[in-house]
Amino acid sequence: MPAGQSGRPADDRSALRDRLDAATSHLDPPVGVVDIAAFDTNAEALVDRAGGKPIRVASKSVRSRHLLRRALARPGWHGVMAYSLAEAIWLVEGGVSDDIVVGYPIADRTALGKLAASPELSAAITLMVDSTDQLDLVDAVAAPGQREPVRVCIELDASLRLLGGRLHVGVRRSPLHEPGQAAALAAAITARPGFRLVGLMAYEAQIAGMGDAPPGKPLRGAALRRLQARSLHELIGRRTAAVAAVREYADLEFVNGGGTGSLAGTATDPSVTEVTAGSGLYGPALFDSYHAWRPTPAAFFALSVVRRPTPGIVTVHGGGWIASGEAGADRLPQPWLPAGLHLLGREGAGEVQTPLTGPGAAGLRVGDRVWFRHAKAGEVCEHLDALRLVRGDAIEDTALTYRGERAPAFL
Repeated sequence: MPAGQSGRPADDRSALRDRLDAATSHLDPPVGVVDIAAFDTNAEALVDRAGGKPIRVASKSVRSRHLLRRALARPGWHGVMAYSLAEAIWLVEGGVSDDIVVGYPIADRTALGKLAASPELSAAITLMVDSTDQLDLVDAVAAPGQREPVRVCIELDASLRLLGGRLHVGVRRSPLHEPGQAAALAAAITARPGFRLVGLMAYEAQIAGMGDAPPGKPLRGAALRRLQARSLHELIGRRTAAVAAVREYADLEFVNGGGTGSLAGTATDPSVTEVTAGSGLYGPALFDSYHAWRPTPAAFFALSVVRRPTPGIVTVHGGGWIASGEAGADRLPQPWLPAGLHLLGREGAGEVQTPLTGPGAAGLRVGDRVWFRHAKAGEVCEHLDALRLVRGDAIEDTALTYRGERAPAFL
C-alpha cells in the first residue's frame, strides 16, 4: 500500500475513535476536528512531493485562517491560491499572506474598487485572466490613471484534447489552449496601461482532481494512469512553449500548476516555478482512490445517533454534507468511525437524518457519535463554525472556519 494511505488497520481505527471521542466528549455534535499530527505529517509529505518547488496553499481546501497560517509557517509553503477577490482582500488584511493569487476570474465590482484604491492590496494580490473582457471590467470600475497597477496572471487551459479536439479530457476553464493564444493575450495586457502581467497558471484537473485507483476497478485505474501520463507529457511540452511565448512580453514572477493529486508530476515540469496544494492537508475521502500517494485522514466530523429503526440500522441526525462536482456516490460523506458502517443506497446522506447499516451499527446506541470524512476538503467548513485541533486524546486549540469568523461572501 502507498505510504500514508487511509486504509488503516481496524485496531488503528478503533484507537482513533477512542481518541476523538475522548477529546470531544464535552461537545455536542455536529463537531469537526482536525488531527493536528496528521495535518502536519501531510504538510511535510506534500513538501517532499513538490521536489523543492514552493507550494502555494489552496485556501478553498482549508477555509480556516488559523490553519492557513499553520501551513504557511512551515518551510516549503509560500503564498495563497484564493478563490475570490473578497476573500483575498480579507486574508491580506488579516495578515495571512502578502502573496495571494486569485485562482479564478472575478466580476466583484466592490472588491475591484477596493483593490484599485489600495497600494497594499494591489501589491499583494494577483487576478486571474483569460480574456481582455476581464481587463475591460477592471477599467470600467477604475480607470488606469486613477488606480494602482493591477497584477494579473494568465490562465492556460490544461485539458487534453484528442481526435482533433473532438475529445476533451479535463475541465472547462480557460479558452486559451495554445501557446499562441496565451502570447496574444500577453501582448494585449502589456500594451494596456494599468496592468502588470506577472504570472501564468495551468491547472491539470484531469490529473490532480481525478483518482487513478478507483476501488474494485483495477483495469479502469490502469487506463486512467496511462491517460494521465499521456496528458502530463503533452502538457509539459505545451506549457513550456506557452511560458516561452509569454515571456517575450513580460518577465514572469511565477508559473503555477498542479494540485494535491498531481504534485509530484507537475513538479517535474521545468517551466513550473511553484505548485499548489490544499486538499492533501485534510486528506478527504476522494483521495482514497489515488495510487501514488494518499494523505493520512486528518479532518473528521461527528454526528449523533438519534434512533434505531431496525436492529441492523442506526440513524444519525443530519449528514447531508454533499461535496461539489459531478453528482455520484463518491460525493457523499463517508461514515468512518466506528469501522463497518455504510450509507443506505436508496437514502444516501440526508439533510436532517442519515441511516447507516453494516457490522459497525450493532454496538451503537442513542447518544453515541459516528465520525465521518467529507468527500472533499474545505467544503466541510461551510457547515461548521470551528474545527477542534486534536492531539492525542485532547483538544490542543480551536481553529475558527471562514463561517465562524463571519468572513466576506466568497462565491
